[in-house]
This record gives sequence, C-alpha cells and structure tokens, in this order.
Amino acid sequence: MGRLTVGALRAVLAVVFTGTVLVQALMVWALCTDPERGSLPLTPLRLITIVGLVTVQVVLVCIWRLVAMVRRGTVFSPAAFRYVNVVIGAIVAAALVWFAVTILNAPGQRADPGVTVIMGGIGLAILGVALLVLLLRMLLAQAVARDVEAAQLQAELDEVI
Repeated sequence: MGRLTVGALRAVLAVVFTGTVLVQALMVWALCTDPERGSLPLTPLRLITIVGLVTVQVVLVCIWRLVAMVRRGTVFSPAAFRYVNVVIGAIVAAALVWFAVTILNAPGQRADPGVTVIMGGIGLAILGVALLVLLLRMLLAQAVARDVEAAQLQAELDEVI
C-alpha cells in the first residue's frame, strides 16, 4: 500500500470519525436541552442513533489500526484477527441497531408497509457486509497459515544450506 493511498484513507477515516463525534455531541446536546420535554428526554431513536454512531467509530478505529499494520508489514499475523473480529462484531451490532430503528418506525408505516420491508432489507444487507468481512477474515487466516508455512520451509531450507 503506497503512502498516498494510506494518507488518503487515513484522511477519510479522520473526517468520518470527526463527523460522527460531532453528530453524537449534537445528539447528546439535543437530548439534554429539548424544550418539548422534561429533563433528559432519552427518546429511543436518538439513543439508537448515538449507539449506531459508536459502532461506526469502532469500525473506523479498527480499520485505522489495520492500515497501520499494513504499513508496517505485520497485517498477516494473528494480531490482525483481533481487529477484524471487532469489525465483524460492530457490523452485526449496527445491523441490530438498524433492526431496532425498523421496529420503532414500523407502527408509523401502517399505511405503507413497504417502507418497513425496505428497511428490513437494508438490515439484511448490513448483515451481508458482516458476512463479507467474515469471508475476508477466512482469507486472512489462510494467508497467515501460508506465511507461517513459508517461514517454516525457509527455516528448513536455511538448515540444509
């Protein structure tokens, strides 16, 4: 991965992370200062939005760490699995959050239930992304196993020579 690519990816990650933090801060501020309600109106949709943004932030931090491992050339090691597993868990959590939004939105969509079906489909698509990352994790596991095997073969070859 070239310096330009890493720099561009890190810039995008930083902008998205900053944006999610700002949106979270505004959501918390809205929760605390809502003039229509009493103290701390923890509306479910606002709370779910904050939790959903946390899942995005967790994924961003893990991707940042994986990019750092790529730059150092250590991504094909067992340490990378920790970050990939957290990404998978965060994506599944985001899907569950989306399903919660769908459930909260469903009663208001009785006249047009197609919206709820579409939202459910989006939740399934989010779970599909988690499955895709799981597939990539399995490919990483194969690459790590091949790297270990290559190191062992190289060590045996060095002994022979």
